[in-house]
Amino acid sequence: MAEPASRDATYEDLLRVPPPLVAEILYGQLHTHPRPAPRHAVASSALGGALFDPFGRGTAGPGGWWILDEPEIHLDRHVVVPDIAGWRRERLPALPETAWFAIAPDWVCEVLSPATAQTDRSIKLPLYAEQGVSHCWLVDPLLRTLEAYALSDGKWLLLATLKEAEPVRLPPFDAIEFALDALWA
Repeated sequence: MAEPASRDATYEDLLRVPPPLVAEILYGQLHTHPRPAPRHAVASSALGGALFDPFGRGTAGPGGWWILDEPEIHLDRHVVVPDIAGWRRERLPALPETAWFAIAPDWVCEVLSPATAQTDRSIKLPLYAEQGVSHCWLVDPLLRTLEAYALSDGKWLLLATLKEAEPVRLPPFDAIEFALDALWA
């Protein structure tokens, strides 16, 4: 007997996922994972906080960015929810009226956890490259590392891997510096 034909997940499928799960549609497949654990949440919140004033508000930094936690982004048939994303205001002059974004961000950050690391690296990282996201940071609160990537000719180029308390001054946010250990609980 033939297997039934599978269908791509729809936004309605995503909306049926019960809280507190986070749901995404990646290459037609519905992916879910639990809400972030405390170390993950601390790293994400601290990084967003370090970037928001200098880049979002222009306080002690150049400004010119929207920096947002867990935005829902619709890119072609994909629905992604990075831990943090940033758009240059020259590309996105105003926030959308919808609950999601339809423009790929200029920068994303995924905070890795045991539940998400494989998906973040093997599915979402290539998807971000396909969609033209210029920069991606992967933060691992358990290993206490930050990997910074830049998109070059459609492929990710590893710019740096920082650990523990090393100073962070990396594109696209190299106008400021902060200590990496500010992200660790």
